[in-house]
Amino acid sequence: MTDTTYSPYRSLPGPLHTIVLAGAVPLFLGGLLSDIAYYQTYLIQWSNFASWLIAGGMLLCGLALLFALVNLIRASHKSGRALVYFLLLLATWVLGLVNSFEHAKDAWAVMPAGLILSVVVTLLSCAAAWTGLTNLRSGAAQ
Repeated sequence: MTDTTYSPYRSLPGPLHTIVLAGAVPLFLGGLLSDIAYYQTYLIQWSNFASWLIAGGMLLCGLALLFALVNLIRASHKSGRALVYFLLLLATWVLGLVNSFEHAKDAWAVMPAGLILSVVVTLLSCAAAWTGLTNLRSGAAQ
């Protein structure tokens, strides 16, 4: 009896892909926590810290997006989980870019839009990491 597994990729995410994908989540989460701290304390340094964390998250998310694009191009089925993963990463990157622009504003002008965008981007990055790092079994009981 052979165990057939379904993977949305031609090959599973490699170590570098996994590192950049999983690395973006804590950076976006750190940006969110910094925004929360700024919202509660009014200390501008929290906003600066959030800006840098979001920039780091954007860098890693962009690299993961490139890996996901290559995997999508190489996938035998250009739909389903591979496409959802790519679209989640794309949405994370685009909204992260908007969040970066929002954090480029001066002082309190960042709030509350920066905080709301940080929540959305963090949730999207978690969903993208979850989707990208899990594997569905086809034809087998889950």
